[in-house]
Amino acid sequence: RPPTHATHNCPLPSIDSMASAVLLPGFAAVTQPCQQRCASSQRRSSVRGAFVVRASTGSSEGRVAAAVVVATRRTFALTALTTLSTLFVKPNSASAYESRQSSSSSFSRVVAELSEASTPGALFDLAEAAPGAEIYFGNGCFWGRQHEFIEAERRQGRSDDEVSSLVGYAGGYSSKGADGKVCYYYGKQDTIYEKLGHGEVVRTVLSAGSSDAAVADLKEFAQVYFKNFKQTRGGMQRLDPQDSGPGYRNMIGLPGGMDSPLYSVIADQNVNGMKLVRGAGNKMSGDRASEEDVFNSVWVYDSTDLPFYPAEVYHQFHDGLGYKFPDEYTKGLKKNAVARGLVKETGCPEMRERSFANFESLGL
Repeated sequence: RPPTHATHNCPLPSIDSMASAVLLPGFAAVTQPCQQRCASSQRRSSVRGAFVVRASTGSSEGRVAAAVVVATRRTFALTALTTLSTLFVKPNSASAYESRQSSSSSFSRVVAELSEASTPGALFDLAEAAPGAEIYFGNGCFWGRQHEFIEAERRQGRSDDEVSSLVGYAGGYSSKGADGKVCYYYGKQDTIYEKLGHGEVVRTVLSAGSSDAAVADLKEFAQVYFKNFKQTRGGMQRLDPQDSGPGYRNMIGLPGGMDSPLYSVIADQNVNGMKLVRGAGNKMSGDRASEEDVFNSVWVYDSTDLPFYPAEVYHQFHDGLGYKFPDEYTKGLKKNAVARGLVKETGCPEMRERSFANFESLGL
């Protein structure tokens, strides 16, 4: 748009001034410095360039309208700044900056201020989101996966009284059966986890003490998860491909899903480039699933909307599929988990034929 004041004889403003003007709607960061310099610049015989920004805050979309006229060597920088303005400026945050009349803030400070002024929940703080967060991971049978996550927790220094990993069900569009239960195949038809759209998962809890420890936990858990796939000609395949179908599909659930700051940690550990897909919750229609077991893909769920449901006592600290774990895991650690309330009866039918599921010895 044409300038509303005489700027043709003004020298080129600094990059900080440009950044402030582009990012802050209604902010006269360039106008004022230009006006102050005009008196001296009018005496100069040459003009290196001019920069004009006019912000429009009256449109329904609250967009920043900017016209940039610059010397050739500055074109790329200014274009980048204009692009950034569309990423960070929110319609309802624009008015908070209309009264500002100074361009002293650096580019990084401008971005930080905009983050603070954005709509609550739009931009998350990783340091706040990580501590104590519950994350679930699914890829095939949950028996063996639980043991791997327990071992990861032990490497993190957690004692047997502190480990948190449990097997259970998640990711279904229909949360519970009519009687409020999510069960294995031995429950009533309307409570069976797969019919409710769920899959088998392991839920674990990040350290609550500090954000650094929590992020380190999540990084290791994600590494453990993605190591449970092997490279094939067509992509990454589960280590137990015989367990297939929506009840065994690959999934990760975290608070906020793909919009969570925790998601970046997950994505960074996806070293083999599996496809991470935003999921809305699997809905079964007969035998057809809205979110199928897709090869080389991982469904990512918002665990706030699609929570975790613990599996029956029988399934907790179980032997692997076709291989046995030490008794200190299947018996000792399981008994400890029951005693401290980590493992509880769910109201669903239990299987009792295995020695490590001896309920009497567990105090149940």
